[in-house]
Order: sequence, then C-alpha cells, then structure tokens
Amino acid sequence: MEYLKSSQGMPLEEKLQVLTDAAKYDVACTSSGVERKGNGHSMGNCVAAGICHSFSSDGRCISLLKILLTNECIYDCKYCRNRHSNDIPRATFTPEEVCILTMEFYRRNYIEGLFLSSGIIGNPTFTMELICRTVWLLRNRYRFNGYVHVKAIPGAAPEVIEQTGFLVDRMSVNLELPTAEGLRSLAPNKHRKSILTPMRQIQNGIQVNRNDLVLYRNAPKFVAGGQSTQMIIGATPESDFQIIHVAESLYRKFDLKRVFYSAFVNVTGDKSLPALPGGPPLLREHRLYQADWLLRFYGFRAEELLDEKRPFFNVLLDPKEDWAVRHLEQFPVEINRAPLEVLLRVPGVGVKSARRIVAARRSGNLTFQDLKKIGVVLKRALYFVTCSGKMMYPVKLDEDSIVQNLTNRTERVRFGSDGMTYRQMSLFDDAGFWGPVSVVEQQQTAIGQL
Repeated sequence: MEYLKSSQGMPLEEKLQVLTDAAKYDVACTSSGVERKGNGHSMGNCVAAGICHSFSSDGRCISLLKILLTNECIYDCKYCRNRHSNDIPRATFTPEEVCILTMEFYRRNYIEGLFLSSGIIGNPTFTMELICRTVWLLRNRYRFNGYVHVKAIPGAAPEVIEQTGFLVDRMSVNLELPTAEGLRSLAPNKHRKSILTPMRQIQNGIQVNRNDLVLYRNAPKFVAGGQSTQMIIGATPESDFQIIHVAESLYRKFDLKRVFYSAFVNVTGDKSLPALPGGPPLLREHRLYQADWLLRFYGFRAEELLDEKRPFFNVLLDPKEDWAVRHLEQFPVEINRAPLEVLLRVPGVGVKSARRIVAARRSGNLTFQDLKKIGVVLKRALYFVTCSGKMMYPVKLDEDSIVQNLTNRTERVRFGSDGMTYRQMSLFDDAGFWGPVSVVEQQQTAIGQL
C-alpha cells in the first residue's frame, strides 16, 4: 500500500488537477450502448442513445469524469507523458476518493458517467484490483447506477478482469500502436500478446453472458456496452493502409464496438519520436475515423479504400469521395432503382438517408428536390446520381473535373433557399457562369457549347 501513501498528503483538488490532465490523451468519447433505467434505489441511469458530450478548448471530452487512478507507472513507453522516467508531478487516488468525486460531480450535473484509466502501479494485477475495488464501491456502497467505462490492464489476472466486467458498462484495452514492431520500438515493456489476451477474454465473456441472459433474465450483465480500443497515429511509420487493415481485423476477430484513433502528440521530447513540424496529424486522424465509419456501416472493405500503391488517404477528399472518383465506371446511380448497398456508396448519402430513399420511392419516383428533403448532401451526390434517368445538371464523368468541383469552393454548387437554384461554373466553358435556370435549359446550353 506504499503506492497509495505516496500522495496521501496532497489535497484532493490538486490530485484531481494532476490526474485529469494526465488522462486527456486517453480517448473516451464513446456512446454508452446501454439502456439501464433508474431503479428507485440508486443514483443515475444509462440511455441507449449514449452519453452526450461537450468539448473543452483543447478537444477534451468533459461530459465524463475522465481521470487516471494514478499517473505513477512502472513502464517507460517513449510516447507516454506518464512514463517512469518523466519528471512530472505524481498523484494517486484512493478508491474512496474516486467515488466521492464521481458522486459529487454527478449530483451537480457536471458529468453523466465515469471513465477510469490508470498507470501501472506495482504490477498489472494490483492496478486492476484497485480499479475493480473502486467500481465495486461506486456501485454497492455509493449506489451509482450511471455509466462507467474502465480500461482493462494487460497482464492482469483474468479473474480480476472478469469481476470488473460485471460492474462496468464498457471496457477497453489499448492496442497502443498499430503493429507489434511499433510496440517493440517504443513500448518495450508491453507485448502484443498480453494486450490481445484480455481483449479475447472480454469478447468471450460478452458472448457467454448473452447466452446466459437468454436462459436467465436476471443474470448479471457483463460489459453490456461492449469493448473498444485505441491506437496512436503518427508515432510510428505505419501507413493508413496498414492501420485500417488492423482496425478491420479487430472488428472481425474481436467483435469490437469502436476503434479509436489518437493523433500523436510529442509530449516527452524523446529523440526516437517523430518531430511533427506541422503539429499533430489531426487531418489524418479525421480521415481514419471517416474510413472506420465506412467499414462499420457502409459495407466497405479496407482493400477497397486503399492499397499498396495508394497507402495513404487523400487529404483533399473524404474516403468515400476518393473511392467514388476512382470508380466512376459504377456511376451514375439511378436513385429510383439502386439497391440499398449501392446507395450507401454514393458520396453525400448516409445510412439514414439511404433507408429513407428506399422507403420513399415505394410511393413514386423521387426528384432531386425530394433528395434534398430526405437529407442527401446534394453538393456531393449530384455528380454521382440520376433521378428518373436525368442528372441534376450535365456533368462530365471525368475524375479531374469532379475532383476540381468537389475541392474548389468557387466551383461548388451554390444552393438557393429552396435547395435547387444555384450558380455553377460550366465544366465546358471556363469563362461563363450558369445562373439560376432550369435543368433543361442548362442541358440545352451545354449541348450548344459541345
């Protein structure tokens, strides 16, 4: 218990400042995935729609009480601010202090749940026991019924991870870096096998628990919100192609709810880390999240989005736009006939709008004005779709022309108040502009120019 005594004289407010700051690089912006109503005896509940989030000026999610149990750590990962060799203020909460903070913040409506991670103090099992003890107290002594997400510690005893799983809504095991080679170079104390072992245990526990809940309605739930993981992007030289292949494999093999991508921030100044003259790779992180969405909800495969010849995402186009302009042989898509899986591949058409299109066209043919009302982003979609065999305006199905229109704001379609009138630079006449005229008139003009 000497670890717990090391910061015993530190005021709670000072501990809170140290340990919330230490947790800000741990991604936790997750929806709850759990529906647990108030029971009249405990405080708090969970809603299936998820935890609502707001963000501070530096991008931190502040709707969860997001803290480390301790920033003491026996490991010396080169990218980690809390690594053993770093000379920084150290602090450690007791389990009771975490419970008090959670309840007081919740009563004041500052938070909707708790995200608890930790440095490795003593050894992985001891750290996991402290986390388990904290959540047990929160649930049983303090009667907290709200959302709790904790990090499972690789290398901890399986029985402790199992006990914790029955107390929390979500667990995550950080993959840390996309490949085993990157892990060996920057985190020599950590091993891929020790990370994947608890991930597999949680997956198996969730599956067994689902079967138990079918047989026994009152069986306790095990990690009802599923598990997630996090990868640091830009600290090691992996390409986007490698990263999304790793993510796809994790979704398929471990049934993860989310893979989070964290743009590398050099907070240690270690010479073996990249210098990042342009700052953290935030745009790259954003493109990976967009691609991740395509893998999970739009039916894309990693090898469709990138390959060895094109290992990085386009900085100018989002991944779906980039895929579409490279596969123009599949376009334009007829809105009134295309199946759902084809509609999902059209830029500007989301999952909800695709389903609305399928439902609405049962009552009659849809027009571009109907698509606007349904929620289709026409400034992207109009290059790739037809309504009753007609395009919104005559578009030359040429990759360079479409890319120019998608990336150059002066040449984008400018929509009027009704969503249909616009001024657009002609693809056939660099000197002229089309005014707010009908599609038929524009087609006639274009034919005359040809």
